[in-house]
Amino acid sequence: MLIHPWDAARTDTEWQQWLTGHDFGQLAVNGLPGEPPFVQPMHFAYEAGRGEHGEVVAHLARPNPMWPALEANPEVVLSVVDDYAFVQGPWQALPGTPPEHGTPTSVYTAVQLRCTARILDDPEEKAALLNRQVGRFQPPGMSATAAVGEAPYGRLLSGIRGLRLDVTEVRAKFKYAGHKPEEVQDRIARGLAERGEPRDAAALAAQRRRRES
Repeated sequence: MLIHPWDAARTDTEWQQWLTGHDFGQLAVNGLPGEPPFVQPMHFAYEAGRGEHGEVVAHLARPNPMWPALEANPEVVLSVVDDYAFVQGPWQALPGTPPEHGTPTSVYTAVQLRCTARILDDPEEKAALLNRQVGRFQPPGMSATAAVGEAPYGRLLSGIRGLRLDVTEVRAKFKYAGHKPEEVQDRIARGLAERGEPRDAAALAAQRRRRES
């Protein structure tokens, strides 16, 4: 992923705060020899305080075809993209140039975590991981606690495998025309606000955060 200096995260806190508000991404696993990579959409829970760059926990069904490839090479990338929108050409026209000379583009946030994966098959470890992950998504008490040998989830533990991803490197990009003149950035903001398509509000909020930080 190309990251220009004006698109880069200004601090680790910036991408960590953004990531804690986003919990669905795609896990890219190197394919076996002669095979393309596996790309698995999944919910995950990210915790910044574990290890140098944090830790991700997730689980997937035991029949998932990616397991042999992951066992052969545990180096993976978790990619998360959101707060994106299409920017129409005239919004990007430089001051003093015709609107039709503006270049269409996209704005978005992307965080890519390079990780070393550890597969969990021990039932106790899987139960603990499930409870951590579920705790990320819903208030306490909404679902029973997962415990080995106990209903309702104990009998289901054999059907999944857990994943702990130790984050070893982070690439974060906040592409919101930060290098453009203020007039152009203002025009993009007005365009997003006035168009009002489903993803425009999130992109506009992200642009405003970058400009105010």
